[in-house]
Amino acid sequence: MITDAQVHIYAPDTPDHPWPRQPGRGSAPWTHPDGFSAEEMLGAMEAVGVDRAVIVPPVWAGEDNSAALSAAARYPGRFAVMGRFDPYAPDAPDRLEHWLEQPSMIGIRMSGRWNTVATPAREALGDPAIEWYWTACERLGIPVAVLAGDAVSLLEPVAARHPDLRLIIDHSGMRGAHSLEEAFDTIDALRALAKHPNVCMKMGSIPQASAEPYPFADTHPFIERIFHAFGARRMLWESDFTQLGYRRYADCLRMWIEDVPFINEDDREWILGRAAAEVLNWPEPRLR
Repeated sequence: MITDAQVHIYAPDTPDHPWPRQPGRGSAPWTHPDGFSAEEMLGAMEAVGVDRAVIVPPVWAGEDNSAALSAAARYPGRFAVMGRFDPYAPDAPDRLEHWLEQPSMIGIRMSGRWNTVATPAREALGDPAIEWYWTACERLGIPVAVLAGDAVSLLEPVAARHPDLRLIIDHSGMRGAHSLEEAFDTIDALRALAKHPNVCMKMGSIPQASAEPYPFADTHPFIERIFHAFGARRMLWESDFTQLGYRRYADCLRMWIEDVPFINEDDREWILGRAAAEVLNWPEPRLR
């Protein structure tokens, strides 16, 4: 079973329902500006052989996870949701207590706040005001995926203080950059985090980072360093599909099946599905 650990669905940008713009940033650089539905995502998955996927609501959704949860309800077993949650909201402690009671909700994805004043990962990860949040997620067994970027080193004290908190680093730990070397200049901090068994990696954004055509061989040395640090059981394949075209979706998956030379068949099974099942507490269905 192949599980894509991060995809997006979203409505189109229209005058009646415009996408929020972060001051000075413009609109998000999606490859599907007319929106992307759950049905379109299922079609893409079926075309390349992906069995199920984790929906992450886009950053402009705020705390509205309704579209993702609705998709998971319409297609049980095909989608689960790692929803957006604002730990700074006044009612956050009460809401968090019941987070996993929502059908198909399996965790939280943190990528900063999209308000009149954005709170980037660097500020939030080092903020003692949300220590209660890490403590509660640890106690409640809520996996937290973090778009850390160049603030990835700030996850180390969080992981150390909360050894039973499942932390997942998004997008292969890369940050926005103009070159592959810049994108992976967090590699030493990532490897240092690997000593904490509660820290895992979403392995994605590879085609976007590569300066080469398929099989994106210039990324393989960086992937290998992550693999030797974390191991396949803490690596979850993700496509972040709406940052890709349809053809690159197939290539993103095919690379792991055919062209990453330093992993074996057992490693592939973990990276492409079994790790997501364990790390995200989303069991694969039993074969009858």
